Amino acid sequence: MPSIVIVGAQWGDEGKGKIIDYLAGRANVVVRAQGGNNAGHTVIVEDKKYAFHLLPSGVLYNDKLNIIGNGVVFDPEGFLKEIKVLEDQGIDTSSVKIDERVHVIFPYHKRLDALQEEARGEDQIGTTKKGIGPCYMDKIERSGIRLGEMLDQEEFKSRLYPQVERKNQIIEKIYDGEGFNPDEIYEDYCRYADALRKYVTDTTVLVYDALKDNKKVLFEGAQGTLLDIDLGTYPYVTSSHPTSGGFCIGSGVGPNMLEEIIGIVKAYTTRVGRGPFPTEEDNETGDLIRKKGNEFGTTTGRPRRCGWFDGVMVKYTSRINGLTSISLMLLDVLSGFDKIKMCVGYEYNGEVLQNFPSSLKVLSQCKPIYKELDGWQEDISQAQSFEELPENTRRYIEAIEEYTGLPVSIVSVGPKRSQTIIRGKMF
Repeated sequence: MPSIVIVGAQWGDEGKGKIIDYLAGRANVVVRAQGGNNAGHTVIVEDKKYAFHLLPSGVLYNDKLNIIGNGVVFDPEGFLKEIKVLEDQGIDTSSVKIDERVHVIFPYHKRLDALQEEARGEDQIGTTKKGIGPCYMDKIERSGIRLGEMLDQEEFKSRLYPQVERKNQIIEKIYDGEGFNPDEIYEDYCRYADALRKYVTDTTVLVYDALKDNKKVLFEGAQGTLLDIDLGTYPYVTSSHPTSGGFCIGSGVGPNMLEEIIGIVKAYTTRVGRGPFPTEEDNETGDLIRKKGNEFGTTTGRPRRCGWFDGVMVKYTSRINGLTSISLMLLDVLSGFDKIKMCVGYEYNGEVLQNFPSSLKVLSQCKPIYKELDGWQEDISQAQSFEELPENTRRYIEAIEEYTGLPVSIVSVGPKRSQTIIRGKMF
C-alpha cells in the first residue's frame, strides 16, 4: 500500500503546494483531510500560477482521483467558485469527490468568526474570518450540519432552522450584530446541494480500497504542525490537526497505512499572525527574506514574519509526526547571503533548551543559539542534482541533516516543477 504523507513541519506556508503537485504526478489518488478554505497552495506549471484553497492540488492532472476527506470543514460557495475558476481555465474537475461527513460552513459561522476576533481586541489570534473555527466548534459541540444531511432537503431544514435561530441570538444579543434569515440560507444552500450532489460519496471507502489495491496515495497536508490545535503554539493555532495523525482521523484510514511521512520545511522560517517566534528577524534581514521569497499569504495576502531556520522546532515536528525525511524548500532565496544562521538550541533563564517548549510564555523568552555557516553567492535555480549545488549550499543541507537526524530527500531551488532535486525514491 504505497502512500506518502505531506505535512508542513513549521507554521504553514512552507511550500507544500509545489511538492504536492510534483508528487501528485506520480500518484493515483490525492487526499485532503483537514482544515478548510483558510489554507492555500500555490502551484506554478509552465509559468502559469494556480491558487488552491479547498481543492486537492492533484486536480491539475486529469487521471487522478482527488478526495476531500471527512476531516475537512467545507464551504460550498467557496468550493463552487474554485471549481468554476479551474474549469474556466480548461481544467477537468470531474475527478473530485467529497466525503458526505464533512461539516458545512454557513454564513453565520463566518460572521461569528469576524465578531469573535474583533471582540478579542489586542488578543486577536489572526483568524482568516472564513468561519473555520466556529464550524469546528459546532462539530465538537455535536450541533454541526454535515454535507450528507444537506443533500436531504427535509432533514436539512429540520437541522438548519434551529441552528440559525440559536446563532442569531448569539450574534444579536452578545455581539450586537445582525442576524440571518433562515429562509434565505436554506434556499441558497439547497441550490448548492444540487450542484454538489455529483461529487458527494463515502470517500473513506475510496481511500481504503485504493490502498488495499496498492495504488499510490498522496495525503496532501494543509497548514503546518505548529498550528495543530493540540500540539501547536496554542492559542495561536488552527482548529484542526495538520499533523500526520490528522490524516488517520480526517480520511478514515489506520496509521499502519501511512508509509512515508515527508516534512515540508523552508530553508528559513516564516510565520503569519501573532505569537512567539524565536528566530524572527524583524529587521532588514527579515525584510530581504520576505522580498526574495515573496512571503505573502496565498489565501490572505498578509505579509509573513521571517527569520532563520529553527532546528529545535523541526526536531519537535519531526518527533510528533514521525517524519521519515525532509523536503527543503525555497533554498534559492538564501543565495546572496554572506552568512546563514541555523538555530541549534534555545537559551532560557541561563539554561540551554533542546526541546521545543509547550508554554508560550517560555517560548517568548527563548533566545536562539545559532550555528553560523558560510553563505553562497551563486544562482542555484538551474541545479539539477545535489552535486551541482555550490559547496556551501551542500554544507548547509548537510548541517540540517546532521542536526535533525533526517535525510533531506527533496531540495527545491525554485517555484517550478522542473526546479526540484529528488534525492530519494518517491513512489
